[in-house]
Amino acid sequence: MTNTYSQMYIQTVFAVKYRRAVIHRQWRSELMAVIGNLINETGCKTLIVNGVEDHVHCFFTLKPSISVSEAMKNVKAKSSKWINDKHFLDDRFEWQRGFGTFSYSQSHIDNVFRYIQNQEQHHSKTTFRNEYIEMLVKYGIDYDEQYIFKGLI
Repeated sequence: MTNTYSQMYIQTVFAVKYRRAVIHRQWRSELMAVIGNLINETGCKTLIVNGVEDHVHCFFTLKPSISVSEAMKNVKAKSSKWINDKHFLDDRFEWQRGFGTFSYSQSHIDNVFRYIQNQEQHHSKTTFRNEYIEMLVKYGIDYDEQYIFKGLI
């Protein structure tokens, strides 16, 4: 698109189905790199991808010709296929349906980057569920507690 200029900073957060803690340290960094490359394949630009055993945070610039949903559909489908093709787990790997997405101004880039970079330290103090609900509340996103983790134990 000629003469189209944008700078949209997006964070997405998505969990392993049933919030199972199955993203093992031995292959986690490789998975994060794969997810970053999958984001880049959509024409978006990855800033950082990081997570812990049960969820992932992605921070990237969004290309104006693609929706966040389209990018995440691609990322989640191809990354779960990659995990299954590598046979890292004894059973089938799946991501939870849906994701959280949050937008930021340029002045927040460093803080968001550091927050995502320090996920292990952050999660030594809080659970994913608490973190996710805190983000929804902080950004004024309406949610229904009975559906937020529907189908999860």
